[in-house]
Amino acid sequence: MSNPVACYRPSRRYMVYAALCSLGAAGSAWAGAHWGVAWIAVMLSFLAAAFAMLALTMRPAIEVHSAYLAVGRHIIFWNEILRVDRTRWTAPLLVRLTLAGERRIFVLHPGDEDSSVGLLRHLFRNSRQAMLDGVPYAKFWGEPSTVAAAAPEPSPRARLLLPEDEAEVERLFQRLKTVGRLDQRGSGDE
Repeated sequence: MSNPVACYRPSRRYMVYAALCSLGAAGSAWAGAHWGVAWIAVMLSFLAAAFAMLALTMRPAIEVHSAYLAVGRHIIFWNEILRVDRTRWTAPLLVRLTLAGERRIFVLHPGDEDSSVGLLRHLFRNSRQAMLDGVPYAKFWGEPSTVAAAAPEPSPRARLLLPEDEAEVERLFQRLKTVGRLDQRGSGDE
């Protein structure tokens, strides 16, 4: 096993959210003792939200290694990833990975905005054989494709002189080659 390049752990803010939801559930339970409709709020909103926040807090750390991605004990090699698709969830980050053999998995990272962006950048950078949001890796990152690099097109030559000026420059060049100088003086005048 190698040392991780980056490690993304769940944010502690979800524990705070779970505590706040539990307090809301306790308040609603107290109100439910006097008013029966408040039990609906307890069961459907506060308790469900508290359990969801606790579940997010308990998610395993995501480690980025040079050769693979480790989500808890589950290891995904970078060359197995064929497609990386973002969802609308950015914090917590939810990304759909399509692996070799058409297996699809979701990677959920309950982190803050900065750590979610960092994990997404690592996923996009290391999945070199994958389609990134439906775009090939090289095109997504603006790299030249191998086909275009093999056969570059010649650039058109810009015209700097008029054709008659080009002819004069060519005539002077030929004279310089044959005589050795451009002026009309003879060699005895020196």
